[in-house]
Amino acid sequence: MILIFLALFLLFTPLAYADAIGLAVGEIAPDFTLGSTEGKAVSLSDVKGKTVVLVYWRTGQNYPAEALKDVNDILKKYRDKGVEVISMVSGDDDPRKVSSSARELGLDFPVLFDKERRVYGDYGVRVYPATVIINTNGKIAYDIAGHPVTYSVVLDGHLEYVLGEIDKEQLDEMISPRREVKDESAIEAQRKYNLAVTFADEGLIDQAIETVKKSIETKSDIARSHMLLGFLYLEVKDADSALNAFNRALELEPDSHDSKTGLGGALILKGEADKAIEVLTDAALTDPHPQMTYYKLGRAYELKGEKDRALEMYRKALDKIFKKQVLP
Repeated sequence: MILIFLALFLLFTPLAYADAIGLAVGEIAPDFTLGSTEGKAVSLSDVKGKTVVLVYWRTGQNYPAEALKDVNDILKKYRDKGVEVISMVSGDDDPRKVSSSARELGLDFPVLFDKERRVYGDYGVRVYPATVIINTNGKIAYDIAGHPVTYSVVLDGHLEYVLGEIDKEQLDEMISPRREVKDESAIEAQRKYNLAVTFADEGLIDQAIETVKKSIETKSDIARSHMLLGFLYLEVKDADSALNAFNRALELEPDSHDSKTGLGGALILKGEADKAIEVLTDAALTDPHPQMTYYKLGRAYELKGEKDRALEMYRKALDKIFKKQVLP
């Protein structure tokens, strides 16, 4: 079952996407009305005629937080030019954590709750964060998937282009030279991470472990690299190494429910059922797709000899799967 867990991790961890959303450039951006963290109703139509930066994100991940910081800084430059920023999270995100994250990041724009995931579906959100520029005609002008190292430059350049301050040639000149000064360590770490994922997907676990370790040596502050390493150590039943990897991942991303679930799995391997139950119960509270967390909880209760509780957790895991709540 550890291999299944690893497969789910690889499936739901975004690597690289061609587009952030399912809508094409030039399509009309669907309108919406959602409640904010401040209890106000906010609609896209409220800012009709303005250029809008829409950011769809979630808590507990580094990339969305970094993107929001960049957007916050860029907004200072463009607010007087008629640019508005609206951000939102899915309804399965904890409102308290969302509000807390918004305060910690000092966000100077609305944070909305897409409780029914209608915007998620209407826009076809494919990755967190998904950043979308909507022009004054209400049409999709550009989108950015995730938080690449060129995020600020690309967003800044496309806003200038949409506002008519530069032409296409100037946009290309603005972006292209900056691509040459990317964080080379981040690029190399990403390359090695992707290669490790390929090895893992092919069942070459030893090669995957060595490759992701090299990725971490290249750039040590990427949480998902440590998380992948933890899952790989679980596969070879190296509980202590898995424990260290997941703890490091949680140092970098304290709210990562995937790392908490992996940590619970490592504690089960070590026979520490009570600690595993504590960690996994916490993970299940914040994980919108907790089928594997419930499975691990079942394992932990089974280890303690509490068969009824174990069966209850296994049923919950199956219920999530049968209701097709696997996809994010």
